[in-house]
Amino acid sequence: QVQLQESGPGLVKPSQTLSLTCTVSGGSITMNSYYWSWIRQPPGKGLEWMGAIADSGSTYYSPSLKIRTSISRDTSKNHFTLQLNSVTPEDTAVYYCARDQGPYGLVGWDYWGQGTQVTVSS
Repeated sequence: QVQLQESGPGLVKPSQTLSLTCTVSGGSITMNSYYWSWIRQPPGKGLEWMGAIADSGSTYYSPSLKIRTSISRDTSKNHFTLQLNSVTPEDTAVYYCARDQGPYGLVGWDYWGQGTQVTVSS
């Protein structure tokens, strides 16, 4: 059973960098043909796919967030990390990590973390 767990600060100030880590257990992030994704849900809105890192280490980003987003991984710790720069209150959301079988959030996620609330406020 694959399990994902997000961690990171719940409050970030405007213009700073949001950094979240997703720790995976029960399976390796280098496992063939899987994409490890970040998704968020702002209050009152739908899910937004942000980006993913493949088993190969290749990264994929939403065009609307690409300029501010970076996803990396540490295979020795079996975790992957989201960095979102220059945050504004519009980045306030519940952030999820999840496993997908395709790179752009189009196939469907089969395992999810529980989500972590991030609020951007001074």
